[in-house]
Amino acid sequence: MKEKDKIDRAFHAVIFDLDGTLLNSVEDIADSMNTVLKEMGDEPHPVHSYKSFTGEGIYLLVRRALPQDKQDNTTIEKCVQRMKVEYSKRWFRKSGLYEGIPGLLDELSGKGIKMNVLSNKPDEFTKRVVYHFLRQWSFERVVGGNSSRPQKPQPHGAIQISRDIKVPPAHFLYLGDSGTDMKTARSARMFAVGALWGFRDRKELIHNGAQKVVKSPSEVLDFFI
Repeated sequence: MKEKDKIDRAFHAVIFDLDGTLLNSVEDIADSMNTVLKEMGDEPHPVHSYKSFTGEGIYLLVRRALPQDKQDNTTIEKCVQRMKVEYSKRWFRKSGLYEGIPGLLDELSGKGIKMNVLSNKPDEFTKRVVYHFLRQWSFERVVGGNSSRPQKPQPHGAIQISRDIKVPPAHFLYLGDSGTDMKTARSARMFAVGALWGFRDRKELIHNGAQKVVKSPSEVLDFFI
């Protein structure tokens, strides 16, 4: 990091988004939803389309994937349940950590940084995925979406993590790959860093409040020197 770009605060904790930030899961998500679409007699979407469908919870993912003539609540809810079933069969097949993530987590762990995960993926899947792919690292909190708490971009989940682990929001770095993550971070008064290796682009990240963007996981370590 250049001298003029140094951040005038110390970070003691980090919140990671999951899909598109730690985990490249888009193919398993696409395969699951496309299976549901085929059952409904609809055309599947190319994998890259799911990079824009994800990020705001399973309900919106399903709604975005369905054709315009199938946007009624009954159909969406039916497809949400089918999507959960299909994803439960596939979440581990093609997904994997992004290159550089293991090294980043090793370094942050070694520095004593308190690591957390906050996702709009349903809570049961979030916890299952983190245990499967990330169990060699310790996380203070792993929080997924549920009906009792507003989802991102509402800041409730991030603020609750801050309270639970007793680290003020100003000392959190929040790393995510979408505008939803940047809005969440800014609303929670955390430092918003956009991951360019994920599902969305620089323009979306900056437009939604990213205070910095990084091209690789190793660049995140610059904030913890």
